[in-house]
Amino acid sequence: MTAYLLERAWVDGAVHDGVLVAVEAGRFTEVRLAEGPAVPDVVRVPGLTVPGLANAHSHAFHRALRGRTQRGSGTFWTWRDQMYAVAERLDPDGYRELARAAYREMVAAGITTVGEFHYLHHQPDGTPYDEPNEMGLALVEAAREAGLRITLLDTCYLSAGFGRPPEGVQRRYSDGTADAWAERAALLGPAAGVVHGAAIHSVRAVPRDQLGTVVAAATGRPLHVHLSEQVAENDGCRAAYGVTPTRLLADAGALGPLTSAVHATHLTTDDVDLLGDSRTSACFCPTTERDLADGIGPSRRLHERGSPLTVGSDSHAVVDLFEEMRAVELDERLATQERGHWTAAELLAAATYDGHASLGFPDAGRIALGHRADLVTLDTASPRTAGTGADEHTVVFAASAADVTQVMVDGRVVVRQGDREQIGRELDAAIGRLWT
Repeated sequence: MTAYLLERAWVDGAVHDGVLVAVEAGRFTEVRLAEGPAVPDVVRVPGLTVPGLANAHSHAFHRALRGRTQRGSGTFWTWRDQMYAVAERLDPDGYRELARAAYREMVAAGITTVGEFHYLHHQPDGTPYDEPNEMGLALVEAAREAGLRITLLDTCYLSAGFGRPPEGVQRRYSDGTADAWAERAALLGPAAGVVHGAAIHSVRAVPRDQLGTVVAAATGRPLHVHLSEQVAENDGCRAAYGVTPTRLLADAGALGPLTSAVHATHLTTDDVDLLGDSRTSACFCPTTERDLADGIGPSRRLHERGSPLTVGSDSHAVVDLFEEMRAVELDERLATQERGHWTAAELLAAATYDGHASLGFPDAGRIALGHRADLVTLDTASPRTAGTGADEHTVVFAASAADVTQVMVDGRVVVRQGDREQIGRELDAAIGRLWT
């Protein structure tokens, strides 16, 4: 057992001075204010400490695009062509190296669990590897080496668009049928710190008659789906099926408390009702949605209707969940010309407990007895945080990933202040090899 005295910590929805936590076998065995008997050999942790953050939506290989796709103009669809160029280059060893470096960047930013939306399954010509899940296993190993947990959201991707077979690099995404996808995904065995979830890439990539198979295979597990990220997706779905993507998923039984709708940008009132009534989580990725000019989704309306909010870094244009949190509020301000839609406590809950729950880790994201011992400590005297009050408002509206000084995952300190330079070198090497 190791005891830690946290100078300040966010516990039970509020920031408290002097919080004593004891950790044993990766879990909190004691959480209390430091009033009372002194604890010998306590480790003092200066700064403001919060629970571990959950990155609910990630495409690890997109990290190689940062600084490249921002040049010039275009749309989501022109960006996608650049993304496909990276997808064509990756093999299992390169994927593992790139993902490990990307995940190390995430841990240094306070992320203790990542939801990896994984569809890069096969060889470039679509032929399976000898180990059918070699690319997915590369991601699991990368997360283990980086020191964070992973929910591998093995993704069904069967078509290039409504009624169109896979084209080009998309061949390595496809298993041919949902049954074949389910058979391959079922071969993934249990591993510590790993949740095996499922994903429907989008309604354009999984035909309506295949959706039920994916839903059935995902029973009891997290199920994620890109939803209404683009107006063109909505138009195509209406043309093909006569309904919105949300209605199509609802009719297939895909919505529910274990489901996360990623982006959920261009929704009708009926769509919001369907998502809220089913308690489907809404995963917003504001830095990516801004970078790709996707639009601003109705985060507050979804929340008030019943959809828990989570956040993700998606394409990793930025890896900073503090920025994602505050961007949810700031984007609402831009869309409505009014302030004060989300409280700091609500946004922090989205990035911690609710995010972890959406990834199949309901025992993470809180500094609480019996929960996983994840701690993220922030410098409260940096140029960004100094003079802000060192409370939840500092965390959400002032701090950045650069203010993280220490990260504990399952009771083990995996990042300390000063590790960033090495992480930068690892990223530079992995991305450099990919582009040469």
